Amino acid sequence: QLQAFGGGLVQAGGSLRLSCAASGRISSSYAMGWFRQAPGKEREFVATIRWSPYSTHYADSVKGRFAISRDNVKNTVYLQMNSLTPEDTAVYYCAAATSYGLPTHVRYYDYWGQGTQVTVSS
Repeated sequence: QLQAFGGGLVQAGGSLRLSCAASGRISSSYAMGWFRQAPGKEREFVATIRWSPYSTHYADSVKGRFAISRDNVKNTVYLQMNSLTPEDTAVYYCAAATSYGLPTHVRYYDYWGQGTQVTVSS
């Protein structure tokens, strides 16, 4: 029901855009989020977006570099990642939350995609 793609290998300072296509039970009213998990680390919040009212929230580590957006017609969420650093290397997951607001913790997300690998070389 959530399929993330767009990851890859990029040099430091480069950009990537991730996409997450939602289908089935995923309503346009849900908050959609991106998380990432580096080897040996816990899954961490990256960004989240809600359509109505339109609002976004970012982790401090990506603020000003990443931008989350959504296309409700295509039922797709995007994560534009700029000025990438090796510290951004991780598997990136998209998720959907039925709860209110802009949740930032994994426990509030009900649906998860399979993840896409982002590797940033120095």
